[in-house]
Amino acid sequence: MTQTAVQTDRSMRPVRPARMRRAWIVTGLLVVFMLINNADKTVIAFGGVQIQRDLGISPEQFGVIQSGFFWLFAAGALIFGALSSRVSTRWLLAGLMLTWVLTMIPLLGTVGFGVLLTCRVVLGFAEGPAFALANHAVHSWFPAEKRALAGGVVSAGASVGTLLAAPVITWIIVTWTWHAAFYALIALGLVWTVAWLVLGRGGPDETVASAPTTVQQSVDAPYRVILKTGTVIGIALLMFCSYWSTALKVAWLPVYLTDGLHYSTITTGRLVMIPYGLAAVGAIAAGWASNRMLARGISRRVARGYLSTALVAGAGVCMAAFTVMQGGALQIITISLAFSLNTAAYGVALSAVADVVQSRKRGMILGGLGAVASVSGMVAPLLLGFCVGGAAGAAAGYGTGFLISGVLMVVGSVVAGFIIDPDRDIAHVRDQVAVSA
Repeated sequence: MTQTAVQTDRSMRPVRPARMRRAWIVTGLLVVFMLINNADKTVIAFGGVQIQRDLGISPEQFGVIQSGFFWLFAAGALIFGALSSRVSTRWLLAGLMLTWVLTMIPLLGTVGFGVLLTCRVVLGFAEGPAFALANHAVHSWFPAEKRALAGGVVSAGASVGTLLAAPVITWIIVTWTWHAAFYALIALGLVWTVAWLVLGRGGPDETVASAPTTVQQSVDAPYRVILKTGTVIGIALLMFCSYWSTALKVAWLPVYLTDGLHYSTITTGRLVMIPYGLAAVGAIAAGWASNRMLARGISRRVARGYLSTALVAGAGVCMAAFTVMQGGALQIITISLAFSLNTAAYGVALSAVADVVQSRKRGMILGGLGAVASVSGMVAPLLLGFCVGGAAGAAAGYGTGFLISGVLMVVGSVVAGFIIDPDRDIAHVRDQVAVSA
């Protein structure tokens, strides 16, 4: 029996429960990784009012700081995505976390606009590949028919990060200053790094082709073939539209609730927990629903494509709707849906990419998708900042900015829904590889 046959035979033996236990341990660590990732992003937004006052900066300048986070986001996503085919995610993710920690150390004391902007730019470079690499790592542990749920759990980690961080960070900011919040994030990052180096690693599928599963598998096709598939193009468009909402949530939602709707800092911290809580539940539920659809024989176009695009379109509709609502519970519910439905789509959408793209090229493709999404991360905070700064009143400026954003998300996700079709593209890629062989 050949070595390959022995490995395949072993993969089918009763060691699978042990592998699945390890898979869920790694998934848990990746959830915490995304938790810290999102907490690092949002701490500036929670301290936005204090920061603008302490540094004497305008809404436009605050928008530049929040936009600056995304200036090198795409570069980081592409560079580390390329490295993922050569370097284990065990070392890549540990290196990213330590870089995040280093960018926060200067912010423990008094800083100026330039230092704060520089730290955010470097942090953005190091966080650019985070979501793609976390999904690449978790996909390497699970067969194709179970990836959507695992990916949804990892996506939920980003929302849980702010859900847990919102009351803690706002309490720290109110009790001390916005600088103090970074002490807790630095300590948490160092603890995670140690835990990951001890327990974390890439799965068996990280550098080799997937073991046989109950659904059709991707093949190792050239990048020129992969990048022309409707699924990759459609998911890129969907990620751009979806991350538009995420960028606004991270950069402006706490400021909008305080400055635009006049809630107190403590109340804002509590209200922000609602969309993040809904996003966490929604991400897991969407992943579970996608897996169930596949198990029942429903096509990937529906289970992956239509489901994810419907969620992003729904978020866009809600974003446009809350701009014309009166203040109160209904408006808060609509705001929460506008900033949570899109997040629920991430795990399902990236599972569609994993269905089409073979594991050795998956990290690079996911990094490229992160780079595309980062463009909206650069533009969205700036657009809203200039809408607010150029309007006669803050409320009118926020209304214009969010209305434009909602329309963009709806139109983009509808277009994406027409071109995403993993089953078609799996067959197309196989045909292209067969012709060139």
